[in-house]
Amino acid sequence: MSMMGELNFFLGLQIKQSHNGTMIHQQKYAKELIKRFKMEESKEINTPIATATKLDIDEPGSSVDQKLYRGMIGSLLYLSASRPDIVFSVGLCARFQANPKESHLTAVKRILRYLKGTTNLYLWYPKGSNFNLIGYADADYTGFLVDRKSTSACSREFYMKNLVHQYGFI
Repeated sequence: MSMMGELNFFLGLQIKQSHNGTMIHQQKYAKELIKRFKMEESKEINTPIATATKLDIDEPGSSVDQKLYRGMIGSLLYLSASRPDIVFSVGLCARFQANPKESHLTAVKRILRYLKGTTNLYLWYPKGSNFNLIGYADADYTGFLVDRKSTSACSREFYMKNLVHQYGFI
């Protein structure tokens, strides 16, 4: 190994270090996405997804190019490494890659419109800060409209089986 100077770019992440802390972002990549998917002339928007959005299979909807849709989702998933604000909306849209419809593509384009107005956002890690990991959970047992399965990562049955296995509860 050799020291080639200060780290500025790593696996697509732009990194800027200062005496106050470290900034990580993907501004260049976000701008390239907007250009690649021809969204330069689109209107900027304040949120990646509307609160009233309920995506489902949309069987009667018109199909869109699956390759294009998957490319958009893959690109947005890569961007989510430095943009936690888009993780939920991209994950929701990613569920429909097998048979994307116009309504799904519209939701993905909304995310790109949001990115257009927020390319300057970044992650900031102040030097000397104490980072405590805090987790929150929200049980949503019928939130996914397609099959009414839980949209949380863990089901009640799984949780109960782990309690029995780990602590011997019956």
